[in-house]
Amino acid sequence: MANQLQGIAASKGIAIAKAFVLEQPDMTVEKTSVEDPAAESERFRSAVGKAKEELEEIKAKTLEEQGEENAEIFAAHLLVLDDPELLKAVESKISDEKINAESALKDVTDMFVTMFQEMDNEYMQERAADIQDVSKRVMLHLLGVENTSLAGIKDTSIVIAEDLTPSDTAQLNRDYTLGFATDIGGRTSHSAIMARSLELPAVVGTKEVTAQVKTGDLLIIDGIEGAVFVNPDSAVVEEYEKKQEGFLQQKEKWKQVVNESSITTDNHQVELAANIGTPDDLEGVLNNGAEGIGLYRTEFLYMGRNELPSEDEQFEAYKKVLTEMENKPVVIRTLDIGGDKDLPYLDLPEELNPFLGFRAIRLCLEETDMFKTQLRALLRASAFGNLKIMFPMVATIEEFREAKAIFDEEWRNLKEEGHEIAEKIELGIMVEIPSTAVAADLFADEVDFFSIGTNDLIQYTLAADRMSEKVSHLYQPYHPAILRLVKQVIDAAHEKGKWVGMCGEMAGEETAVPILLGLGLDEFSMSATSILPARTQVRGLAYEDVQPLANEVLNKKTSSEVEQFIKEQGLLNV
Repeated sequence: MANQLQGIAASKGIAIAKAFVLEQPDMTVEKTSVEDPAAESERFRSAVGKAKEELEEIKAKTLEEQGEENAEIFAAHLLVLDDPELLKAVESKISDEKINAESALKDVTDMFVTMFQEMDNEYMQERAADIQDVSKRVMLHLLGVENTSLAGIKDTSIVIAEDLTPSDTAQLNRDYTLGFATDIGGRTSHSAIMARSLELPAVVGTKEVTAQVKTGDLLIIDGIEGAVFVNPDSAVVEEYEKKQEGFLQQKEKWKQVVNESSITTDNHQVELAANIGTPDDLEGVLNNGAEGIGLYRTEFLYMGRNELPSEDEQFEAYKKVLTEMENKPVVIRTLDIGGDKDLPYLDLPEELNPFLGFRAIRLCLEETDMFKTQLRALLRASAFGNLKIMFPMVATIEEFREAKAIFDEEWRNLKEEGHEIAEKIELGIMVEIPSTAVAADLFADEVDFFSIGTNDLIQYTLAADRMSEKVSHLYQPYHPAILRLVKQVIDAAHEKGKWVGMCGEMAGEETAVPILLGLGLDEFSMSATSILPARTQVRGLAYEDVQPLANEVLNKKTSSEVEQFIKEQGLLNV
């Protein structure tokens, strides 16, 4: 009987091959005193320079083989190596404490990584992984240790590792690497995101795969159910060979709907849109047949730099997205940054609970010059496409009114200056605070649309930090309270003739699609690679069938009951 491990399904697919266990180099660091701190700082700078050269090569290779979206990860890594805050902190530690560069680098990066990992924001948690990856590369040069490369794999293999950094994932030889499994990680880690874009089956967060597997073991990776089978018998292999064939047929079926409408069997149409972070994400969006952009996270324009982006710089970024989407709807979220995501050039206060603190719209309504610059750029770009603007973390109607007043003022100013601006730009809000969902009928009188941000709504409603291991089991998208709040928002909006989207992770989950469709959600916004599976699923459902099912789900008492019920109805793709 095969040894079965359970983890998180990070990238769909089935892989059957022998294991290649990635051995981690010995990076033990001992703190030692140095007599010449200036020479030690120079040794550190030399290691940084070598790391930069390597990253430039990896970035170029990734751009050629995988496209701009994945290459951008290494552009972000290069920015880390140019970050004066990080570099100066290491050199200051070497100088002040007269210690070796290895120890100074470890102390400083450990501090930054811990700070980012504790932030309640996926983007910032991914920055922690970036810093770990980059610091490891510099550390290897300081220690004189050769990094283990995955590029040399010459036999079909499934890679096993404690974790895979973006650099590791980028070097995978796609001719021979059929999938991977790791001890740690989640669906939003860079390695998982890259696996999905490379269409490699992946299971992460198994906790013990490196302890249970040795190089040469026969493995099955089930990236659909999140399972890893170690040395399975012939019956299990045969079963999964059939599943693998079925999945490959399903993928071909998904490709057939790239240019089709997202319409049910009884002619109820919805919109499947994509979430993006930069204009470079557009290639994947267009290749996967997105019907719009449901969330453009503009904070990426503000990160990895030492000053605020200018109006013209922002205008060009927004214009590019609107132009390339060819009048399809593009929802751009205003700056969602603050207490839990520090920017070095903004003097933000330290807070005991930054997740509920001075951030997003609260920050913008105080830093009005910064907010006006962004709104002016958005307004100017509106002439080039179908722009909709969304304000994040709105808790009160007064906040929306104040934001709208600033928007109206800049609209008038730009008109007087002679700029061409769209005559009608819809203004909406993210529904991510429970009080806003409860009062959706009141907001619906004033906003043009809602977009439900389930990532925060779930953890605020259930008082459960999804990054806390001890309470992560309480982060339940299918909890009856969450589904009832979603229904409340949709019903309130429709009663006032307004539309509702969802831009949280939940929108692209196949368990959620029939529920949300039945509840009446108008727009589903998700990662680009989720669009074709979701469209296939929608096109196989009847709206009149899922409406009563969605209502029945609202009366289930637990999250697991909801998931089991949907599974039993046979409404999933695979």
